[in-house]
Amino acid sequence: MATKLFVGNLPFNATSEDLEELFSQAGTVASAHVITDKFSGQSRGFGFVEMANDREAQAAIERFKGYDLQGRALTVNEAKPQAERSGGRRSAFGGGRSASGGGGRGWGRASGGRDRRW
Repeated sequence: MATKLFVGNLPFNATSEDLEELFSQAGTVASAHVITDKFSGQSRGFGFVEMANDREAQAAIERFKGYDLQGRALTVNEAKPQAERSGGRRSAFGGGRSASGGGGRGWGRASGGRDRRW
């Protein structure tokens, strides 16, 4: 069974291919992925590597924990399951604003403030 590893403190120019090449020295890599910012496309400095089995995953942890990659000491450990995200609903109008657009700032008579519309 494949084991997923978290790899942190990556250089920002490291690619998924770099991770796959590096970790293949410890065994068979099922997948390697550097996490990037969805807007800029720049690396966020961490990624995940999936090793073919537990034995190879442990070998990779031992070999690459603290490994110097382009001047940065890698953090490598077994990935934890992603925490469940809260199910809170978001308003279509953004944080804290009312549907009338008043935003709770005393605009309009409904909020108890003066009517500041022009």
